[in-house]
Amino acid sequence: MDALSPAKACDPWAVHSAKTFEKEQGGVVQLNDRQKQIIMVLEETGGIEPQMLIERLNISPADLEREIATLRHMEKLRAELRDGRKHIVLW
Repeated sequence: MDALSPAKACDPWAVHSAKTFEKEQGGVVQLNDRQKQIIMVLEETGGIEPQMLIERLNISPADLEREIATLRHMEKLRAELRDGRKHIVLW
């Protein structure tokens, strides 16, 4: 499935759709358990490298990419360079 439909973090239409859906739901966003875990780790750490997040949550890189893309579309998290290394941080 990942080969046929890879996760894309930069998708303006997906961002628009997510924000529209959130507005229609009264500002309430439904997150799955893994997404909630990712948000909690980011709140605790203030940002973390993707590989460390994979190890901490014991998930595959493909699963993390998919969840990050979804959360990015909801504008819940973003990537940031720190000392030349990619970190995932809260929006």
